[in-house]
Amino acid sequence: MSSVNLGARACPSSLLNQVGRSRSPTFLLNGIRKLPISFLTPNRRRQPNSSFPSLTVSAVLTKEDAVKNEAEEEEEKSTFDFKTYMVQKAQTVNQALDAAVSLKEPLKIHEAMRYSLLAGGKRVRPVLCIAACEVVGGHEAMAMPAACAVEMIHTMSLIHDDLPCMDNDDLRRGKPTNHKVYGEDVAVLAGDALLSFAFEHLTVSTVGVPPARIISAVGELAKSIGAEGLVAGQVVDIGSEGASDVGLERLEFIHVHKTAALLEGAVVLGAIIGGGTDDEVERLRKFARYIGLLFQVVDDILDVTKTSQELGKTAGKDLVADKTTYPKLLGLEKSREFAEKLNKDAQDQLSGFDPEKAAPLIALANYIAYRQN
Repeated sequence: MSSVNLGARACPSSLLNQVGRSRSPTFLLNGIRKLPISFLTPNRRRQPNSSFPSLTVSAVLTKEDAVKNEAEEEEEKSTFDFKTYMVQKAQTVNQALDAAVSLKEPLKIHEAMRYSLLAGGKRVRPVLCIAACEVVGGHEAMAMPAACAVEMIHTMSLIHDDLPCMDNDDLRRGKPTNHKVYGEDVAVLAGDALLSFAFEHLTVSTVGVPPARIISAVGELAKSIGAEGLVAGQVVDIGSEGASDVGLERLEFIHVHKTAALLEGAVVLGAIIGGGTDDEVERLRKFARYIGLLFQVVDDILDVTKTSQELGKTAGKDLVADKTTYPKLLGLEKSREFAEKLNKDAQDQLSGFDPEKAAPLIALANYIAYRQN
């Protein structure tokens, strides 16, 4: 990796060398500017009818109100409602996950799989997958199996990450972790089962998509979580605990692989399944890499600024484990500045896409940047 430049923005340079900046301006969150309200002024003024002055004023006000209402309705149509979008997409994803991993024999393993898979969560990764599919011209149904596969793998990573041999955590999404409920042996197997079933579900349940795209998606997903992706970041993270020589370059490597790789996989899967061009897929890959690192920088900030109750997981555990984090290396304010820069650079990659179709991805980047848990 390239050397680290601790300049004014205090951001790792290796990621910036891998991921180029777009020259186009960032979109606004709502995608379309507010519409101006204009009124037509007649060339000649009429003398008011003194017998019915209130009728004349009333008629003018009614016309003004009508124009204002029309403009407000148009503005409302053009403004992206992120909260409604996330609720609707999350509900659809939850229903698909519930149907995909049903309760059957052996009951214990399926109960353990469902316990963590359906425990809630923000569903950021599957929604990113769907939004990426839609921005290149695909639709939700095409991407849903891929979105579910990503969430299954993400859940596996959480189950394994919480194990005593890893982070040894007791709380996840506000509930006892999987091994605290089902034991370490079943928790390991539940994670393994979710990992293998994710690929089965992606290949068997995806419909209306050419086989070549599905094969490409499988390869992308496998790479994002293997020895060149999530696992690479995890093993370097484990080896760095308690080390005093962990700099920004190694920290970036950990999080680009451990956290960003699966977020990148989610976005790229959606773009591939949706039929994106090579250029569109690569721009979305860069977008995802930025928000993936952004996700971890914000996670590090929240770990030292929020309580366990606010986070739904154990707060301050990185400090206890003596892990290197962005606030530890850069300080809190510089970490926040770095997060702002990553968000801007991510959104720059979306220039050239249809603003309305790109609105969910822009809103998701802002959500990741400004989330509170």
